[in-house]
Amino acid sequence: MTDDEHPSSWRLIRAELQRAVPESTWHQWLEPLTGHRREDGTLVVVAPERIRPWVEQRFGDLLERCAGAVLGSGFKVELVAAQDDEAAPSRGHAGAGRSPSGHGAQHRGQARERADPPPDARPAPQSFNPRHTFEQFVIGDSNRLAHAAALAVAELPGLTYNPLFICGPPGLGKTHLLHSIANYVSAYEPGSTVRYTTAEAFTNHFLGALHGKDVDRFKAAYRGVDVLLVDDVQFLQAKARTEEEFFHTFNALHEGGAQIVLTSDRLPRDLGELEERLRERFEAGLVTDVRAPDPATRLTILRKRIQQDRIEGIDRQALQLIADRVTDNVRALEGALVRVVAFGSLTGRPVTAELADEVLAGLYPELRRKRRATSVEEIQQRTAEAFGVSVDALLSPSRAGGLAWPRQVAMYLARELTDQTLPAIGRAFGGRNHTTVLHAYKRTAQRIAGDPQAFEVVRRLTEVLGAPDERP
Repeated sequence: MTDDEHPSSWRLIRAELQRAVPESTWHQWLEPLTGHRREDGTLVVVAPERIRPWVEQRFGDLLERCAGAVLGSGFKVELVAAQDDEAAPSRGHAGAGRSPSGHGAQHRGQARERADPPPDARPAPQSFNPRHTFEQFVIGDSNRLAHAAALAVAELPGLTYNPLFICGPPGLGKTHLLHSIANYVSAYEPGSTVRYTTAEAFTNHFLGALHGKDVDRFKAAYRGVDVLLVDDVQFLQAKARTEEEFFHTFNALHEGGAQIVLTSDRLPRDLGELEERLRERFEAGLVTDVRAPDPATRLTILRKRIQQDRIEGIDRQALQLIADRVTDNVRALEGALVRVVAFGSLTGRPVTAELADEVLAGLYPELRRKRRATSVEEIQQRTAEAFGVSVDALLSPSRAGGLAWPRQVAMYLARELTDQTLPAIGRAFGGRNHTTVLHAYKRTAQRIAGDPQAFEVVRRLTEVLGAPDERP
């Protein structure tokens, strides 16, 4: 490639790159690149420093393939950094420069310039679940659109699918996608502020701000962000003052160019107790759903979990049996795997299909027989009986040692055996919050993984609660 040939050759390479990736990915990561030839036959690709590491990691091989398609296999590609104002071409499309120094961030900064909170009122940085990333999310036909939309939003916050509304039953990956967006934006746009919350936490925070006369700080925490992620918005229903505040928060962020992502267990139009003006705003962007995974996706989820946790010695037929038996809920699917592996470890038996069948028959009898619908109230009653305590004591504020473990078991079973959300379970246990329920779930899971006696207690309760329906 001579110097005279360079401009047309680089245009051909750019065309190959553009054809190979989605439009949003092209605008965000590849369009800013420029290329020129060095005397030693190397194609030097210049990228703004803010995106160079990610381009090299994610698109290095693609650059070599596209360059080879145009120039031949003899050329090598070297990716180098340049100052943003030198390397990035001027662009006028809507997706240009979504980095903190780009058009999108400038638009949001200008829109909120007059309302920026004082430094001591700015929202504190949050930490997000490091296991919940796009790389760890298993894509299948049941969630492909939701994953693609979430990734597009993470790459171009505020400039595509705003708001993004993801709906579906519990345990199918909605929260995973929210944390994936948060982790992605935090990693690749460190100048952006991301806030994750649940509708329940938003409500509690707002009511606390009202009582403490600290509404300005509350507004700064939610309106001074670049990306707001809200889980389980169905719990905003029938809370007039909270709905009013959320409406104004939504408007302030949307008008300022910030990205909003919401999840719910149902479509916006089915949130009948929510104000119409909020439902209309939820539907104004992209509404997508997640559904129960198909068999191939379930098997992939199990394999990825094994790889992630570095679990060895599991028979492939055992994985297949788990994938065939647990069909509706990703959380239950992974939970079944953990139980089978834990049982094998505690008993010293290899994790075979026979062992998996034995464990699942005890823990999930509904997988073989028609199972009665289990309610949180029934779980509380059965657990109280098993531990010799009263239901009133189980629900009381007491933290006595004799009540803590039974209460944790009951919360664990409520999450495992019902479709209730964490906030709903917390309310059923004396008005506790979702954090308490999640803590109880994790503590119980850890204990039954290492304590055979605790495992047997939970197994027996699960079997009793999952007894077949004797009614005609």
